[in-house]
Amino acid sequence: MAMGLASSRGARRGRGGRRRPMSEINVTPFVDVMLVLLIIFMVTAPLLTAGVPIDLPDSRAAQLSNEQQQVTISIDEAGYVYIDDAPVELGDLPQALESLPRAGGEGPDITLRADRALDYGRVMAVMGELNRAGLNRISLITNSAAPASVNNRSSGAE
Repeated sequence: MAMGLASSRGARRGRGGRRRPMSEINVTPFVDVMLVLLIIFMVTAPLLTAGVPIDLPDSRAAQLSNEQQQVTISIDEAGYVYIDDAPVELGDLPQALESLPRAGGEGPDITLRADRALDYGRVMAVMGELNRAGLNRISLITNSAAPASVNNRSSGAE
């Protein structure tokens, strides 16, 4: 009988009379931290969609669906070009476009954001470089809140 008691105590305490470490993990603090991080990311994610401040022109076009593989090219009021918030010199644009990842032989969808105060030729120069790089799926981004203003010209007879 004494042998049975000694063996049961020894199994519980382990070697050398020390306690065994607990094999249970309290996950409650981990879940709390993860929920806080989830809330932070849910609040900040919509604010991070456009990192380069641009005054977009207005349009009544329908909204595009969000594709998985998109690259945003932005041209600010001063004419500087950005690829996903990274500034790129216009002379270095062809090399930067060639380094974009291409899945299945096709390049990613390009979303082009250009400031309304820009010269049309500057936007066309960037679009020409996109075409030369084989990136032909380009979406022009505008504001959709206000209706587009169209100047009606008279035919001359009044």
